[in-house]
Amino acid sequence: MHIFRTHNCGQLNRGDVGQTVRLSGWVHRKRDHGGLLFVDLRDHYGLTQCVIEPESPHFSKAESVRTESVLTITGRVVARTEGTVNENLPTGHIEVRIDALIVQSAAEELPLPVFGEPDYPEDIRLRYRFLDLRRETLHKNIMLRTAIVGAIRNGMDARGFFEFQTPILTASSPEGARDFLVPSRLHPGQFYALPQAPQQFKQLIMVAGFDRYYQIAPCFRDEDARADRSAGEFYQLDLEMSFVTQEDVFESVGSMLGGVFAQFAEGRSVTAHPFPQIPYLESMLKYGNDKPDLRNPIEIVDVTDLFARDDVTFKAFKGQIGAGGVVRAIPAPGAASRPRSFFDKLNEWARQDMGAPGLGYVVYEEQDGALTGKGPIAKFIPQNVHQELAGRAGIKAGDALFFACDKENAAAALAGAARTRIGEGLDICEKGIFKFCWITDYPLYEYNETEKRIDFSHNPFSMPEGGLKDLEEKDPLDIIGHQYDLVCNGHELGSGAIRNHKPEIMFKAFEIAGYTAEQVEAEFSGMLNAFQYGAPPHGGIALGIDRIVMLMAEQINIREVTMFPMNQQAEDLLMGAPSEVKPHQLRELHVRVVQPPKAEG
Repeated sequence: MHIFRTHNCGQLNRGDVGQTVRLSGWVHRKRDHGGLLFVDLRDHYGLTQCVIEPESPHFSKAESVRTESVLTITGRVVARTEGTVNENLPTGHIEVRIDALIVQSAAEELPLPVFGEPDYPEDIRLRYRFLDLRRETLHKNIMLRTAIVGAIRNGMDARGFFEFQTPILTASSPEGARDFLVPSRLHPGQFYALPQAPQQFKQLIMVAGFDRYYQIAPCFRDEDARADRSAGEFYQLDLEMSFVTQEDVFESVGSMLGGVFAQFAEGRSVTAHPFPQIPYLESMLKYGNDKPDLRNPIEIVDVTDLFARDDVTFKAFKGQIGAGGVVRAIPAPGAASRPRSFFDKLNEWARQDMGAPGLGYVVYEEQDGALTGKGPIAKFIPQNVHQELAGRAGIKAGDALFFACDKENAAAALAGAARTRIGEGLDICEKGIFKFCWITDYPLYEYNETEKRIDFSHNPFSMPEGGLKDLEEKDPLDIIGHQYDLVCNGHELGSGAIRNHKPEIMFKAFEIAGYTAEQVEAEFSGMLNAFQYGAPPHGGIALGIDRIVMLMAEQINIREVTMFPMNQQAEDLLMGAPSEVKPHQLRELHVRVVQPPKAEG
């Protein structure tokens, strides 16, 4: 008999009754029932109920051992009596009568419980992550992640992609976030950077002629954590394809990812491939952002022209419109039946959380066969305009309209957030579904209000729709790039583009964003040099593995699908990172630590 186990803890069933077996695992919990001691033994595969009688020479040892201690037990498999069968367990028809017991590792008093999985403070969970990972839900999430990554790899292989690994130590490049820098011992005063993404390398792989590349790539960005973004590091499905159009990328990625989601849907439905495409400006208007949650049926409409009319006398909106503002209307289906508090709370939320003056609203009712508006601003709107508002927003009696008025970007942000809040408050969002879409036609540039200059809005390596002609002749803010995002249930899962593969276009694109030719050559010399020796048209995308798993596991925090995450302050509480290093290590790297000045008290 094997020294540790003949079976795992999720394996035994009625067919094993009568056998003598050996199991090893953790004590999940213990129960004393009238002298008999029940020990639930757990390993990676499942849980087996074990029983020991008071007469056993091992009883006192079993009675005193703490939960989460590691045991090896030897005993006979017996059938459970009628009424004690647990249909929820694969091993629920049997139990093991303990004949011998060895304590392989005794557990101290636990800093957090494993059984029952009660809520516990984040710092405790992360400091004792090895215990946290023993909990059933988190353990299942991590195994789901492994299965999803395997399915993605299978899907990519089936579509003719090849998995390659790109360097971790590389050069710093301006890709939107802060780099993590690594000082060089051999080259004093010089630094490597950990890759924010394998962007340049994957394009070089295309120039090298490998045609289709993918990688489950580690990426490093020194940026703050969010619920759907890890601090410091994350993994993405990185891919690139040669001689492709945007539609070719959509076909490969959409069919693969739709298939993976369907494989793990467990009764939930998935948008049929091909996924719908929504131009960026349409998304900003209809949904208030470029990552719309299409489970929410509400669509925002522009009503600026109606409030600008002479017969509408609502001065607060007219003043904003005169200063270049816009008015967005957010339908609220069925809201007329809601109490006044529903409307007051939305107004208070707009003021407190969004910094807006409030949310104007009109409630629509039917009187004498005609649609009539009521509410704080209804009296400023003539009846004929009410009819036009209702027609444009697609509402009827019993519905309401909320309004956001501000400069275009601020109005979109408020309307988009209100759309989400209203949809959730009215409980009208679809459930049990993954709704995908592509957001397309992104502007290549945006205006940086803080620095008063033109910036890249998406990806600096994207091809303008009109090529060099657009860069030379169009207003930069009117140039559209071959850029796209993949969105599911309000989460951006990935961003990509058809790449710029011509040096002259690359120089011009960066010149508009304020880079000199010398700066471009210095920062992107590898790619520029490669483009001079025959570069194929190519394109690709990067998809966030962590967010994909988070969605499928129905978690709201990425920490719940990551094995060893950092906390919100980018600290690894388990391993104690970041940490100070010894002086001789700094000397080897030719680095001196300069502490920031202390704040004056």
